[in-house]
Amino acid sequence: MSGTWFPEDVADSVKISPMGWIRVVLRAPPVLVVLVSGLAALLMVRLVERPVCGLNRPVTPYITQGVCKSTLRIMGIRLTVVGAHMPYKGAVVSNHASWLDILTLNAAKRIYFVAKSEVAGWPLVGWLARATGTVFIARRARDAKIHLDIFAERLNAGHKLLFFPEGTSTDGLRVIPFKSTLFEAFFAKNLRDILHIQPVSVVYSAPKGEEARFYGWWGDMELAPHVLKTLAARKSGTVKVIYHTPVAVSSFDGRKALAQYCEDTVRSGFS
Repeated sequence: MSGTWFPEDVADSVKISPMGWIRVVLRAPPVLVVLVSGLAALLMVRLVERPVCGLNRPVTPYITQGVCKSTLRIMGIRLTVVGAHMPYKGAVVSNHASWLDILTLNAAKRIYFVAKSEVAGWPLVGWLARATGTVFIARRARDAKIHLDIFAERLNAGHKLLFFPEGTSTDGLRVIPFKSTLFEAFFAKNLRDILHIQPVSVVYSAPKGEEARFYGWWGDMELAPHVLKTLAARKSGTVKVIYHTPVAVSSFDGRKALAQYCEDTVRSGFS
């Protein structure tokens, strides 16, 4: 797809040891059970929650958080959260390393993703994303006004929308330049003076004996082999989610200044 990130050297092909395949066999069934049962529970609760509460979701985000925490635990990935989720109305911006970010960021705090429309078609992940209130956007200029209206509606409802301003996933070892386009939504007249933005760094550490970019998912990597590789890994991988100090949108002159500040802050988490 357009804008996809590629490193200077290509990734090695996925190779899973016999012991790794045993871990896949042991982990895959419980992961599927947790995801499917969690999705079923979420949809059942949402049948009542939606007509009673509308855009507000007082119950289902807790189900999502529990499912994602359990899935990471089964996969052997230890989650550490540093800092506090902001109490203000606003959005969260983060670096993007992998499909694992969906599990990691949902497990850390209750948020709602803004994702490219292609994610809606991913098996199981797409269903979970739709059920959990993800906002899907198409990368077409003619849809900009529609996106702005949706963002305003959700932000005014108190939802913490999470954006990946890099526009693509990477190897998880770096932060590439943020695209400032989506930041324009925060400067709408009815939002600029009431919103805060919280930069977040997501930092993965590979399992013992694996290359540093083990969890990164980039370029033309296929999803299924990467999922199998992750399931086959030893129980020594970690991910740290760092919540930086939120900033008021009104403190910045425009989207480019805000995007640059957020990029620098997120990158500081990798120091």
